[in-house]
Amino acid sequence: MKFTLLRTVSLVIGTFIAISFIGGSAMWSVLGLAPDLTIEGEAPVLRPVPDGTGQGWTAYGGDKGGARYAAVAQITPDNVKDLEIAWSLETGVFEGREEARKRAAFESTPILVEGSLVFCTQFQDVIAVDPGNGTQKWRYSPGVDATGRPANQFTCRGVSYWQDRAAESGSACASRLYVGTVDSRLIALDARTGAPCAEFGEGGTVNVKPSMDLRWPGEYQITSAPAIIGDTVITGSAISDNLRTEAPLGTVHAFDARTGEVKWRFNPVPQDAADPAMATWADGSAARTGHANVWSTISVDEARGLVFLPTSSPSPDYYGGNRAGDNRYANSVVALNGESGDVVWSFQTVHHDLWDFDLPAQPGLYTVWRDGVVHDVVAQVTKSGLLFVLDRDTGEPFLPVEERAVPQGAVAGEVASPTQPFPAVTPNIVPNTLKPGNAFGITLWDKLACAKQIRGLRRDGLFTPPTEQGTLAYPFQGGGANWGSTAYDPARNLLVVNMSSIGAFVKLTKKNADESTTETLSDDAEYAPMEGAPFGMSRGILTSPLGLPCTPPPWGVIAGINLDTGLIVWRQTIGTSQDLAPGGMALKTGTPNIGGPIITSGGLVFIGATMDDYLRAFDVSTGRELWKGRLPAGGQATPMTYDYDGRQYVVIAAGGHSSLGTKQGDSLVAFALPDRGSPSR
Repeated sequence: MKFTLLRTVSLVIGTFIAISFIGGSAMWSVLGLAPDLTIEGEAPVLRPVPDGTGQGWTAYGGDKGGARYAAVAQITPDNVKDLEIAWSLETGVFEGREEARKRAAFESTPILVEGSLVFCTQFQDVIAVDPGNGTQKWRYSPGVDATGRPANQFTCRGVSYWQDRAAESGSACASRLYVGTVDSRLIALDARTGAPCAEFGEGGTVNVKPSMDLRWPGEYQITSAPAIIGDTVITGSAISDNLRTEAPLGTVHAFDARTGEVKWRFNPVPQDAADPAMATWADGSAARTGHANVWSTISVDEARGLVFLPTSSPSPDYYGGNRAGDNRYANSVVALNGESGDVVWSFQTVHHDLWDFDLPAQPGLYTVWRDGVVHDVVAQVTKSGLLFVLDRDTGEPFLPVEERAVPQGAVAGEVASPTQPFPAVTPNIVPNTLKPGNAFGITLWDKLACAKQIRGLRRDGLFTPPTEQGTLAYPFQGGGANWGSTAYDPARNLLVVNMSSIGAFVKLTKKNADESTTETLSDDAEYAPMEGAPFGMSRGILTSPLGLPCTPPPWGVIAGINLDTGLIVWRQTIGTSQDLAPGGMALKTGTPNIGGPIITSGGLVFIGATMDDYLRAFDVSTGRELWKGRLPAGGQATPMTYDYDGRQYVVIAAGGHSSLGTKQGDSLVAFALPDRGSPSR
């Protein structure tokens, strides 16, 4: 999960807009390249929603299955235009930590528990506020070293809630919050007071230990909200990519929720010779490979006693000659028994990953309708722009999947998989091929320069192996989809997902015996050594000499997919150039986006995510944008919504994202309809 390439995007689009001032009529042709996109499938039929669906927001994804759906309907397509800021809280998190802004992202989604709205800051401070006015009730700080170097960013996506059924009501830590930290600690707090739960680990803290010594403390961290099933709390980890072949294992740890004692561990890189997945790692390579970690959010099916892991790629991302085979459990949805950690089933979305195509999103546990019959499924969106929908009990495809031949001819020592799984019905949601003649440019010269770059790359479509020549990566490794995940409307069978659509190049360079290379990088390229592999790797956003993306707009989309048929119902551009352009010119180019959507029973989709500083509302039936509310900083977080004292609020963390280049801040912002009865309004 790396967004280093996106640091150039704001400059890229800003240059584009600056040129537009002298581009004259050419600019208007550009505007036509990013219109509202097509409605492709029939709108789903409305069905009754089962009682209890979407009640409250007690888990990071709304519920433990990541539906991101709330049965609140005060705000509707008719009145959403009247939304205004009801309250705002500044956390003050950067006081004494100004230098850490360069490596921070406010990605948190609050939960509503014990009468409080609870969230975590970029530095894992946990804060509880009054849901009606945002007044702080209590605050806990884990004392994270803000001078350190995190594997990704200083970030925290959420906290998790657990009630101890064996505890006396009202006693200390009878209900708890769990949060992971950038220095790989798991902390338990009293949900009512924020005090550490002394019986959990050492004074409320368990140190989650990596499988080997780290190069620096931040190489291994926890960024996503832990999963809770029964009396077990489970966490994955985020690990710095592409440093070395023999790297820390992506072990998933399960702890007793009361004591912090280890209950089980699961390694997506198999360690047991009897594990059938071991056969997909040639020549004992599983013993020499790391990662395949679960850095995104784990889902839980309490009734089935299952947890669902979205695993990532093995180390290193772009060369697998040292790990021949499919590398099973990596790049997979893995269903585990929540009590024992045993594998129940797994489904691999990428065989032998060479593209950093981690599973970035929380597996969506949804109940869909087909021919009047309900089916429990797992819906998984991917960085490659593909959607897989699986039977929740077996892992078999609910929407058909087929193995298709993919490009071969990798570098010396590499053996790419001859086929990859593709959904047979749902097309890719963002483009994955680009011909030189379709290169983007606002002038002929700019377009021809992009076409020349593209022509020089190997570009045989999705899953073209990385090469010494250079390979087109489209979508690039930031997605497609990312950790913002999906939302599901149970009344319409409709999954909603936002994706980025930016192209990049990936190039491998042969290394000398001393691990050095003669690679010369541009200022915008990123280099990774991939120690232990015969190649180093460089990559960068594919741009013209003028700084424009060579891939055409829209650079961000949001789409609705019918999970009965698998068809895309609607697909729209999301984001404008407003906060990237001189003078605030708002061109509908779409932008790369980080963060996810939510859906309400009022018929709305709410989402921030884009590189302009807005929270938006879309009509869930058509995808038409209905409203946008200005934020004090970038909204690179997934919002949430709740009813409190008869008033519906929509809340989002507005603090920006260092790697995306959006405006940074420290605000939690709540929107609501005007309170007509209040004399203060």
